[in-house]
Amino acid sequence: MTLFFDQDWFDAQLSACGLTRDDVATSLRLTRGEVDEIWKDQREISVNDVIMLARLLNVSASDVVSYAGIATPAPQSGVAPSAAPDVSALMAKLEEMDQRLGRMERAITELQSMIIATRPLG
Repeated sequence: MTLFFDQDWFDAQLSACGLTRDDVATSLRLTRGEVDEIWKDQREISVNDVIMLARLLNVSASDVVSYAGIATPAPQSGVAPSAAPDVSALMAKLEEMDQRLGRMERAITELQSMIIATRPLG
């Protein structure tokens, strides 16, 4: 286990998979700057990030934890990456929920405007 995030190992794994840090950012729903902070060991990664990185790099979660440094949380479930839920389906569901939330917020704003418009003036 390394004491710090092993940039060289992660970059080598990305290269072997034909991926970039931008791909990591997309997968983890982070900005490229936030991914760079992880690579510089300035940002902790969550258990979910560990699982996503393991799937993305086609390595075990314990490898990700080992090369990310000792402060990184290790997944406690015994679920193998291949048995984990379909990430693309989860992301699609989140996108759908985000769109629904946007429509609800617009509807609330319209209702507020209608209520204000029907109030008698002073």
